[in-house]
Amino acid sequence: MAATSVTIEIPASPDQVWQLMGGFGSLSDWLAFIPSTRLSEGGRVRTLQTADGSVVVERLEAFDNRARRYSYSILQAAFPVTDYLATLQVREGSTPQSAIVEWAGIFSPVGVGDEEAVALFHGIYSAGLEALKTHFPG
Repeated sequence: MAATSVTIEIPASPDQVWQLMGGFGSLSDWLAFIPSTRLSEGGRVRTLQTADGSVVVERLEAFDNRARRYSYSILQAAFPVTDYLATLQVREGSTPQSAIVEWAGIFSPVGVGDEEAVALFHGIYSAGLEALKTHFPG
């Protein structure tokens, strides 16, 4: 198994950040490279359309609104991994008006080395959290 995580501090309260990104179907609200999200199976499966036309299907594995955290797995995607499980979480930051957001994932690379798979997801998480931060100019 390989793993990576990215953390960013955002100049907004944890509740404000969670309100934007805490819904499993809300990726397209804050992530420009996901222009479309469609929920199915009672909101537990999301189908993402990427900016380049690819489709990613993910399943909600755990959701904790109080802890501002959810975890999901990938059901279908062109990524070179299996056994993927990621978690998005919002915690209190260094001040009451700041939030720490962490995006972490574990996965088994297939056909590529650990370093290449880690670099891929580290890049996705970094770009995603930077995009999220732009919604809170502070």
